[in-house]
Amino acid sequence: MTLLAPRRITRAVNVGGVRIGGGAPIVVQSMTTSDTRDAKATLRQIAELADAGCEIVRVAVPDRVAAAALPDIVPHSPVPLIADIHFEHTLALKALDAGIHGLRLNPGNIRKPEDVREVVHKAKERQVPIRIGVNFGSVPPMGAEFVDEMASQNVTQIELIAEHMVRTAIGHIKILEDLDFNDIKISLKAFEVPVMLEAYTRMAKRNIYPLHLGVTEAGTPRAGSVRSAVGLGTLLALGIGDTIRVSLTTDPVEEVFVGYEILKSLELRQKGATMVACPTCGRVEVDLFSLANKVDEYLQTVKEPIKVAVMGCVVNGPGEARDADIGLAAGKGKGIIFRKGEIIKRVDEADMFEELKLEIDALVRERENEPVAV
Repeated sequence: MTLLAPRRITRAVNVGGVRIGGGAPIVVQSMTTSDTRDAKATLRQIAELADAGCEIVRVAVPDRVAAAALPDIVPHSPVPLIADIHFEHTLALKALDAGIHGLRLNPGNIRKPEDVREVVHKAKERQVPIRIGVNFGSVPPMGAEFVDEMASQNVTQIELIAEHMVRTAIGHIKILEDLDFNDIKISLKAFEVPVMLEAYTRMAKRNIYPLHLGVTEAGTPRAGSVRSAVGLGTLLALGIGDTIRVSLTTDPVEEVFVGYEILKSLELRQKGATMVACPTCGRVEVDLFSLANKVDEYLQTVKEPIKVAVMGCVVNGPGEARDADIGLAAGKGKGIIFRKGEIIKRVDEADMFEELKLEIDALVRERENEPVAV
């Protein structure tokens, strides 16, 4: 039995070969921080993100110089790219001409209907999805009629803001639908987690378009990771969400790591190694912090979805981490290495890390050589 809600049923969109929605695995995205006008720097960062497991990368296209650099970027990217565009429809056209795999824009922000039609026609012709992205910080002012309507329903401030975000997005969606365009994703991001949760849950009930989840401007790695885990994790546990981005004020590679950790903690994706480590107590007789950090750093190189435990007590370690594929329980001067709770080796304290590495590598080789089930 699982406590997670069933995944919300959605349409599927295809972003450069990556399927989003329609029951596909939840996709992890990020965004470059480099100046898109510098094609080499942007490609270098895209490659770093791809190496970290990022499946789709968004690039900012703020002006024509950035748009002009896309032909030197898009064909050489190892993962699909999405152009982030605001207001200027010619930038979207140039991005489509460069072979971009997805657009992030709000058609309601493009002033002329004929300009919207031109972008949508080309996107449809090239089968390029469009993400409607509504952020709390950039929604238009609420109209008096809307405020009066919501006041009559005795809603909270959170519900008022969330409904305004949802209706703003629906207005943008209608523009595309009226042009017979349905290759759509939606995001409703906010810094305030309760607002973001309310907006996404409301939108999830109103259509079957896939949802891109995010807590906008989440902050620095420590606070931002917690805020994102609470917001994204809550929605994912409710079965809502088809693709995610963790927005952190740091190297975007860290966003990818946190994104996968959120998915792994809910057992929605298993990518790379997971480490289990005890919180330490008075029984610990080794430098467990240093040991755990060394193991954690080494596991960043492991692509196989294995679970590794680093425990500070030989008394309870193997039992507490019996579901780990492989683990180490450290004691004074010595430690034990175990698989699925069964002790396989005793090692001296000085050799703990290296011996655990050897056993991890052996397990990975075994997994890689296992026959594929048919």
